[in-house]
Amino acid sequence: LIPVFPQELTTVRVQDPRVQNEGSWNSYVDYKIFLHTNSKAFTAKTSCVRRRYREFVWLRRQLQKNAGLVPVPELPGKSAFFVGSTDEFIEKRRQGLQQFLEK
Repeated sequence: LIPVFPQELTTVRVQDPRVQNEGSWNSYVDYKIFLHTNSKAFTAKTSCVRRRYREFVWLRRQLQKNAGLVPVPELPGKSAFFVGSTDEFIEKRRQGLQQFLEK
């Protein structure tokens, strides 16, 4: 008999964008990052944190430093001149951050 090991699964969701300090010069959007896994590498099987875009930029830089020849996925653009609604921009960015974490 060959032992059957359950496949390790990790799901990550970027959701619930919130504008912080709305109406002030230092407003920003943060996102809820929800992680669920059955991997033995994680002590906590679920976790949830809020992170803003610049923390994704930091994470990508750290990954690039250690990636060697492995390409690191791109982040969605940071556009100060986005044409369309703010809600539309926030949703497009949320989707892009989701894709970044999945890759």
